[in-house]
Amino acid sequence: MTLTLYNTLTRRQEPFETVEPGKVKMYYCGVTVYDYCHLGHARACIVWDVVRRYLQFIGYQVRYIQNFTDIDDKILNRACVEHSSMEVVADRFIKAYFEDMARLGIKEADEYPRATHTMNGIQRLIHELENKGFAYPADGDVYYAVRQFAEYGKLSGRKLEDMQAGKSDVYDGLRLRVNVEDPEYQKKKDPFDFALWKAAKPGEPAWESPWGAGRPGWHIECSAMVRDRLGDTIDIHAGGADLIFPHHENEIAQSEAVTGKPLAHYWLHNGMVKVDGEKMSKSLGNFTTIRELLDRGVDPMAVRLFVLTAQYRTPIDFTDEAIAAATNGWHTIKEGLLFGYQYGKKLGWSLDIVSNPMLDRDGQLFEGHAKQLGWPLNTKIDSNFHPYAEGFCNAVNNDFNFPGGLRSLFEMAKELRQEGNMLIHEGKTNNPDDELLQVWRTLVTLADVFGLTAKAEVKTPTSNGLSDAEIEARIQQRQEARIAKNFAESDRIRDQLQAEGITLIDSRDGTRWHRN
Repeated sequence: MTLTLYNTLTRRQEPFETVEPGKVKMYYCGVTVYDYCHLGHARACIVWDVVRRYLQFIGYQVRYIQNFTDIDDKILNRACVEHSSMEVVADRFIKAYFEDMARLGIKEADEYPRATHTMNGIQRLIHELENKGFAYPADGDVYYAVRQFAEYGKLSGRKLEDMQAGKSDVYDGLRLRVNVEDPEYQKKKDPFDFALWKAAKPGEPAWESPWGAGRPGWHIECSAMVRDRLGDTIDIHAGGADLIFPHHENEIAQSEAVTGKPLAHYWLHNGMVKVDGEKMSKSLGNFTTIRELLDRGVDPMAVRLFVLTAQYRTPIDFTDEAIAAATNGWHTIKEGLLFGYQYGKKLGWSLDIVSNPMLDRDGQLFEGHAKQLGWPLNTKIDSNFHPYAEGFCNAVNNDFNFPGGLRSLFEMAKELRQEGNMLIHEGKTNNPDDELLQVWRTLVTLADVFGLTAKAEVKTPTSNGLSDAEIEARIQQRQEARIAKNFAESDRIRDQLQAEGITLIDSRDGTRWHRN
């Protein structure tokens, strides 16, 4: 099955075809660095990380760019409150961003341009817009003349005539100014026009420009960074659904007015995150940062799994029950991923294979991505992969249907768990050893596409002296920790028992155990 994607621009699902065969240029609108990243950022970054991984897995060479917005009113306001500077605030939260993403297993982008490092490109783009009649100066500001771009609204489906005063005044960036005393209203030729360049204000950082000292508007920053790093037309422009209007709409208007070419062939947008059914916000007290979540013991792999269990374009609801279910699901997949390390020696598998289980299409071991091996695009899964892999790719090729791909992972993990139990209790497995090796290596390889990894080691049992009663007591302690949502303590007990030579098996009927 050929990869097809839902394109926000065309409002339909389309076969994926790249500008340059075998290569993907992908840009993700990143974070404004004035605070720690929250659950919404976690979802977006995980989704686009997996999209990139999957494109590489099926053979594309991906150049992935993610920006930082490091000049913004929110950053300046925080700097003012902290008696600091814009640079200090931005640098602190960029550092925090990388720390949080590393904990979630997010691979770093190929490049992270910053708005403040792209001033030449920003001013050049504004100058070209002005020369082409799409922008005009006004007392140190420069505005984009929205009505000059005939296709304005093609991404969001909004029409200017439907956004008249009295009908709506909540379009951030195109907010209608009905107060004639407002200085910005007086400068604009049309209420819909938006700022490309803002004249300097006292106490704020500013850059010299042909229009006077000032700083760029938000929308022009991304247009310039895309153009500078990836060129006039890219394959995929990604971001949250909240960016469709006005940010991405304005990017299109700015870029395409200058180049006369499509800014991006595919516009992809992830859905938003709710908390217990409500929009996440600090005022409601349900605002959770990534580090707060992980610091209270939630496994980063469970967070990834939680995100991937929903179709990426739909909203997801973060609840204690949902993260508990994801944690249980991760334990199932993790048990499958550790199968080879736990039982490979008993099955006679070579140490080389157990140490490096990743598959390529020749059945050889490798580190890295399929792009380095020259895989044919959208190739039929090689015979070295278990047939489960065909179901995995057929699912994910359908507009990045990650939940469908997860079904294959769970099926493999559960099969390996059953075989492990057979090996422990009966000293044999249902299926031949070489078939189990194929299933395990396929699971490890495909789980890595989703960024789901488990430590490739098993602790050597330090003692087999625990009595059955002691084991049952620890299992009860673990169950109490899970009920209390203390996942860190639950995992500690599980790992401690594993180190003692005791494997736990969770199921709907409770927790079973056996001695290794």
